[in-house]
Amino acid sequence: MTSKQDLYCKYTRVWIPDAEEVWKSAEIVRDYKEGESVLHIKLENESTVEYAIGPKNNQLPFLRNPDILVGENDLTALSYLHEPAVLHNLKVRFLESNHIYTYCGIVLVAINPYEQLQIYGEEVINAYSGQNMGDMDPHIFAVAEEAYKQMARDEKNQSIIVSGESGAGKTVSAKYAMRYFATVGGSASDANVEEKVLASSPIMEAIGNAKTTRNDNSSRFGKYIQIGFDRRYYIIGANMRTYLLEKSRVVFQAEDERNYHIFYQLCASASRSEFKDLALTSAEDFIYTCMGENIFIEGVNDAHDFEKTREAFTLLGFKDSYQTGIYKIMASILHLGNVEILSERDGESCHISSDDPHLHHFCRLLGVEREQMEHWLCRRKLVTTAETYVKNMSMKQASNARDALAKHIYAHLFDWIVDNINHALHTTDKQHSFIGVLDIYGFETFEINSFEQFCINYANEKLQQQFNSHVFKLEQEEYMKEQIPWTLIDFYDNQPCIDLIEAKLGILDLLDEECKMPKGTDQNWAQKLYDRHASCEHFQKPRMSNQSFIVIHFADKVEYQCDGFLEKNRDTVYEEQINILKASKFQLVADLFQEGKEAAASLSCSSSKSSRINVRPAKSIPKAPNKEHRKTVGHQFRSSLHLLMDTLNATTPHYVRCIKPNDFKEGFSFDSRRAVQQLRACGVLETIRISAAGYPSRWTYGDFFSRYRVLMKKSDIATGDKKQVCRKLLETLIKDPDKFQFGKTKIFFRAGQVAYLEKLRADKFRSACIKIQKTVRGWLQRTRYRKIRKSALTLQRYGRGYLARRYAEQLRLTKAAVVCQKQYRMVCVRREYLRTRTAVVTIQAFYRGMFVRRLYREFLIHHKATIIQKYVLGWLERRRFQRARNAAIVIQCSYRRVLAKRQLKQLKIEARSAEHLKKLNTGMENKIVQLQRKMDEQNKEYKIQAEQLTVTNNALNTEVTKLHKELDTMRSRQGNNTQVASLQEELERLRAELEEAHAHRKRLEEEHSNEKQGLEQRVEELEKENLLLKEEKENMNEKILNQSRSTDQNLSSSQKQGRLQADLDEERQRYQNLVKEYSRLEQRYDNLQEEVSLAKFQPGHRRIPSNQSSLGSDSPYPSFTPSDVGDTDDALQQVEDMGVEKAAMDISLFMKLQKRVRELEQERKRLQSSLEKMEELAKRKGIEPRSPTSDDDADYNILKRQELESENKKLKNDLNELRKAVADRAAQSNGSNELQEGYNLLLSQLKAANEELEVRKEEVLILRTQIVSTSKQTDTSNHIDSNSVPEWSNNKKPTNKEEALEAYQGLCEAKRLLESQLQSQSRQHKDELVALHTQIEVLREDLEKKQEVLGQIMALSPEDKVEYSIQQEITRLTNENLDLKELMEKLEKNERKLKKQLRIYMKKVQELEVSHASTVQSSKARPELSRQVTVQRKEKDFEGMLEYYKEDESVLIRSLITDMTPNTVSATVPCLPAYILFMCIRHADYINDDQKVHSLLTSTINAIKKVLKRNNNDFEMTSFWLANTSRLLHCLKQYSGDEAFMTQNTAKQNEHCLKNFDLAEYRQVLSDLSIQIYQQLVKVAEGIMQPMIVSAMLESESIPSLSGVKPMGYRNRSSSMDTEGGGPGGYTLEALIRQLGQFHSTMGEHGLDPEIGQQVVRQLFYSINAVTLNNLLLRKDVCSWSTGMQLRYNISQMEEWLRGRNLQHSGAAATLEPLIQAAQLLQVKKKTSQDAEAICSLCIALSVHQIVKILNLYTPLNEFEERVTVSFIRDIQNRLQERTDGQQQLLVDTKHTFPVLFPYTPSALSLENLHIPASLNLDFLIRV
Repeated sequence: MTSKQDLYCKYTRVWIPDAEEVWKSAEIVRDYKEGESVLHIKLENESTVEYAIGPKNNQLPFLRNPDILVGENDLTALSYLHEPAVLHNLKVRFLESNHIYTYCGIVLVAINPYEQLQIYGEEVINAYSGQNMGDMDPHIFAVAEEAYKQMARDEKNQSIIVSGESGAGKTVSAKYAMRYFATVGGSASDANVEEKVLASSPIMEAIGNAKTTRNDNSSRFGKYIQIGFDRRYYIIGANMRTYLLEKSRVVFQAEDERNYHIFYQLCASASRSEFKDLALTSAEDFIYTCMGENIFIEGVNDAHDFEKTREAFTLLGFKDSYQTGIYKIMASILHLGNVEILSERDGESCHISSDDPHLHHFCRLLGVEREQMEHWLCRRKLVTTAETYVKNMSMKQASNARDALAKHIYAHLFDWIVDNINHALHTTDKQHSFIGVLDIYGFETFEINSFEQFCINYANEKLQQQFNSHVFKLEQEEYMKEQIPWTLIDFYDNQPCIDLIEAKLGILDLLDEECKMPKGTDQNWAQKLYDRHASCEHFQKPRMSNQSFIVIHFADKVEYQCDGFLEKNRDTVYEEQINILKASKFQLVADLFQEGKEAAASLSCSSSKSSRINVRPAKSIPKAPNKEHRKTVGHQFRSSLHLLMDTLNATTPHYVRCIKPNDFKEGFSFDSRRAVQQLRACGVLETIRISAAGYPSRWTYGDFFSRYRVLMKKSDIATGDKKQVCRKLLETLIKDPDKFQFGKTKIFFRAGQVAYLEKLRADKFRSACIKIQKTVRGWLQRTRYRKIRKSALTLQRYGRGYLARRYAEQLRLTKAAVVCQKQYRMVCVRREYLRTRTAVVTIQAFYRGMFVRRLYREFLIHHKATIIQKYVLGWLERRRFQRARNAAIVIQCSYRRVLAKRQLKQLKIEARSAEHLKKLNTGMENKIVQLQRKMDEQNKEYKIQAEQLTVTNNALNTEVTKLHKELDTMRSRQGNNTQVASLQEELERLRAELEEAHAHRKRLEEEHSNEKQGLEQRVEELEKENLLLKEEKENMNEKILNQSRSTDQNLSSSQKQGRLQADLDEERQRYQNLVKEYSRLEQRYDNLQEEVSLAKFQPGHRRIPSNQSSLGSDSPYPSFTPSDVGDTDDALQQVEDMGVEKAAMDISLFMKLQKRVRELEQERKRLQSSLEKMEELAKRKGIEPRSPTSDDDADYNILKRQELESENKKLKNDLNELRKAVADRAAQSNGSNELQEGYNLLLSQLKAANEELEVRKEEVLILRTQIVSTSKQTDTSNHIDSNSVPEWSNNKKPTNKEEALEAYQGLCEAKRLLESQLQSQSRQHKDELVALHTQIEVLREDLEKKQEVLGQIMALSPEDKVEYSIQQEITRLTNENLDLKELMEKLEKNERKLKKQLRIYMKKVQELEVSHASTVQSSKARPELSRQVTVQRKEKDFEGMLEYYKEDESVLIRSLITDMTPNTVSATVPCLPAYILFMCIRHADYINDDQKVHSLLTSTINAIKKVLKRNNNDFEMTSFWLANTSRLLHCLKQYSGDEAFMTQNTAKQNEHCLKNFDLAEYRQVLSDLSIQIYQQLVKVAEGIMQPMIVSAMLESESIPSLSGVKPMGYRNRSSSMDTEGGGPGGYTLEALIRQLGQFHSTMGEHGLDPEIGQQVVRQLFYSINAVTLNNLLLRKDVCSWSTGMQLRYNISQMEEWLRGRNLQHSGAAATLEPLIQAAQLLQVKKKTSQDAEAICSLCIALSVHQIVKILNLYTPLNEFEERVTVSFIRDIQNRLQERTDGQQQLLVDTKHTFPVLFPYTPSALSLENLHIPASLNLDFLIRV
């Protein structure tokens, strides 16, 4: 037995009371002996205090729990259960670990952090869903999950009771609980009930919450929300009950408080146009909203919140008229508060101004008579038995009546809104169970407490009584379950306090009685209370007051002021004012104040209300008072509270106690005094007291054995019975048998016994550690001595060797010095001799060279003089000759000029005579020919002369050069100035002649080609400039490319590949998400279609989904749109061939028609653009004005074109209407006759549309030919005009003058024609110049842009340059890719058209053959196949095709897909069904039967979807069809005929390629289907592994005896846990690895591509990582060093499995990197700054939030492990601030899927050698 001396010994830590911190920690410095009156203790500030101890007053202080128990998730796990231990544990968790939730038995304690925490996301909900309460950290979601699970298992209704002070976070906690239910138990239908349930929160917060001094969003009413569930536990509806709305807040607010939020939201939105009628302004202008003197809340936007309120009203089905009515009533209340009541002089009466605007607005908004309301606001009616009279009210009475009316209106509107919300949340389905969420006010005590606080504390008394009885009941059940003896636990029973309030002649009863008195007052009621309850122990009278009373509640004493109790309890409002509101012309206002059934009837009636006229009888009869009116507020509240308690007692309650940590709303600030007050008030300490009174600490035998094995003897451990071992140990250690009890599965301990056992365990460990330290230190010292001795010997040996080596080195150096001196002296002497010899030889060589050079210079001078003399003499002779020749030429030219002038004068005279004109005309043709010849000869001569002139110029230039040289020589040798001058004059003359010759040449050139040369020069300049710009552009491109190449070279290939791979993965992810969404919608459509089919035979109107035609997967045709496969005629022919019923569902036909219309539209646009170009060209070329006929033709063409456009639009609209009609017909699927008639009409309309299209097409072609012909005619006319001259000139014999005039006119016309052609040519040149200029400008702008880009690139950093160049290259490649793709599409389209034409011809030939064969074989019952020759082929000619009849298609699909199981074909070739289906497709392609291909592929796809839907949880079946679908896809690629897929084919396989059809679009559909099957496969595998992951990775002991066990609290014995051995805790790592191996083997057996299998394994490993890491981040009990070791070992086993399966390169191991780093984080040291730096560099795959969370959760299992200090965690946070990893969420996304890639893997199997087993029953297939 443990005595006080053993417990209160030295170094024991205790708690002592403190005035500021409530409890203060201290340490005993001297052992306590029983009977001493003083306890010597030392405080935390190292000061020593003598703590007085008395037998009654000051007992021994509370003992402090060991550090290992500090920060526990459950307060009941503490060994010492008392107030300071609870307070300290909450404070440590809140401030150091930032944990706001803590369990206290069955209670969840929630502390308001006053900050937004990222712990309420969808990932957190998914993590808590399906988990036991004790497995995860405390959370509101854990409580909600516990309630949901107990409801489903026990089939009993549940309740979650959320209570606390104002500002403690009750509303938020209730909101998150409802969000959890809405997410986990979402509605099964499309009614979105869960969204409506959540939408009720903004409305209730707007009309029921307000700002108080303690809370910015305080709920001023209580509410109980019942969320209903069906038998499948989906939400089907909800219902809300409200309690005690604080109506007084409508008319009065204390300082720094506000009215209800809705008033401020309306005032903030008053500027809206729809609210102009409300006549609202700022909230400061209304008395009811400005009493608190602060109308704003920091961080709250009232206008934005009003939008949320309106959206919530709309979502809940409130009509716009109802919403407008609500806003009018709210605004009328504000206006009513501003109505000014003026007092009369006598002070006994009052009046309202007739022009009061607020009264006018009040009456207008409520639709009541202004005069009546003005009258009865100042007067009241008194009714007696004899008479009725009207009495004036004073101003104070009228103001009170006005405020009472405002409160009454608001209360009725509040109830009406709640009723309508309940109506919107109501469901007609039968409710199977419900979960209630009670958000109610906690215990309140203020300086002035009134009627509201009295009712609130009364309700808390009732709830506390229910709570105490429930806790006691659970304790009793636990003891009985474990079969241990138990005694009655004494707990606080507050029934006397409740009787004081609600019993007969209690406080409420006396209050109601006083309210019935005509002249009852608060003073009289207080006196009655004093007289009646003075002897009650829970009632007291204050000493200094007669206007108040004191009630001793379970939490504290509260003094209530009696003033106002009667008025608030009566809730008086005058009936005359209510009657005026009942007579309102607005139905909503009148309905608010109806009574009983009348109100219900009025709600359902929407007809307008006639005006009511009240007729007063001659003798008034007193009206019987309404029963409802007699009920006081206290009576109503008591009734509703009793109903609530009945509901709660009929359910299983779950408790959430919200604590307000401080009164200043500071984040993570803890005020111990305020926290203790609330802990006492909310019943948490009572729970602790009840638990401590019994056996609070409870251990299973296994956990106790593991924890305290060190205290056992080896002989005891050898026995196998753990119960017996534990019993023997406890009997030895604890002598008092009352301190523990042995149950069936657990050991029960009294308070403090676990701490005593922990002390013994620590002492045992301490002694063992001392012994280990002693041994290790001795070994270390002996080892150190041996090392020192060995080192001394080694140093001596090395020292002696060093001295010997140094002496030998000195001898060697002396000998080397002598040898060096000898050699050095010899080198110096030889070097001096060689220097002297070299100098002598150099002097001789220079002297001899100087003498020889002097002789050479004299000889050279004589030679040059001889040459100069020769050239001068020759030049003088040539100059004399040229002077004589030039003189002769000048004389000849002058003489010839004279002769020419004479001849010209004679010719002018002759030209004036008519005879000359005749002669001229007579030989005009010959003269023209002669002139032409003469011009040619002159051109030739000109060319020859030009060549001669060029040669002469070159010769002269050479001579001038020579003369210059000779002149320089003569100047140097002679000084004769006269000769030099003559030479210079001769030189000048020659230059002048040369210039004259050049000028003459230029004049000749300008006469012949002035205009042409100018144009050509300009064009050449432009071309040169263009070339220069192009060169500059190319240079810039080369520079940019070189720069990008250089930067690309700098990048490593791994980075490029990584980026490209990331982009590719992103695109794949986006595409596969779309496929996944499509699959989800298709699944949802199938479900709806099944529901429709079930309700098909029910009477009444049925609605079919409008998207059934496009989403129905059960259709015999696919739901995608194929590309163009033919024109409209082929489409109509296909319709007739397929039949009416099948064609009605084929949307592809209408896609063909739409494609055809689109082509005609493009053709029309192209013709229109060509017409515009022709008109513009005609305007440019046109010289003569157009004739009227041509104008008429042009106008006609324009009108024709416009008509064609309108007709084309009309045809498109008709076609769209036809499509819609057919889709509706196909969707409705009404009777066959009606479908036949409708479709016949459709065919006729389509044929008419086709004929109309053809007619319009011919008209377009005719119009086009007319345009072309007119243009040709204009060209031919111009050509004829130009050719008219030579035809006329052929007439060689003109006879008279008229002919000459005609010839002259012809010449003039020819001249004009030539001029026009020249002008047109010049205009063409100008256009070309403009085009060239434009091109130059474009190139220049391009060059400038590239220069700017180059400048920007040069200004960038190297990394940015690389990134920019890569982006530019990607853009360029993308554009090129798009262009190539467009070109490829055009080519493919052309190819398809050609193939279609070829198929049409082949089809016609085959039809002729079939018709011929049918006539021959018509007598047979079943027609043979058309290709009879294939039956006679031998087996060696088998082409790998399978033929079947059309009617056998359903049997084929059923045998290969619907009834197929993997075991059926397990012994055959993998993916055999895929090969058989492809061989059937090949035969349909071979016979060119497109309908057969279409039908078979569509049926295959739909059948696979049905099979997968039927087996949506079967991994084997899903894997089997994933393998077959991907193999069928690979076969369609391998045998498609595309060269990209034929590279690995054999020659025989290339022969088997498809011949007629391009199935690229079906390949896309199969690819999408493969993605859907892959996603389903991963989902099924994850569902199988989900319950195994946590148990295998975190809980199972892969390394035995490594993990420790800590004391567990109440939550680990929760009723929702599986305490049997078969629960999830039985899974081990071997089971998980075995399951993974089974998955991998199954995929390999089915022939799934290894790459796909690797991707599946990678996804499963990611799921293991995400689930494990999320669980680790939400569980404090697994964040320890031993768990890190276990986790690291488990991961190594997983990696070993990957290597054993050759999957180490699949990327699966990389997905475990965050988990590996988390395990390392649990194992590394966490103390110094070096440790912090190591952690930051180590945990790169974890986010900052995750690292900090793991450090906060880290819990040592032994006292020798150190906790992570707060300063270390802050250091980590500071170091990681710069990390921008982009991860804001704490938990890993468990729904993330990697993009899947299906690599192309061709098959090496030969189709002709494929064997089909007989067990498949495919005898109807014929091998071809």
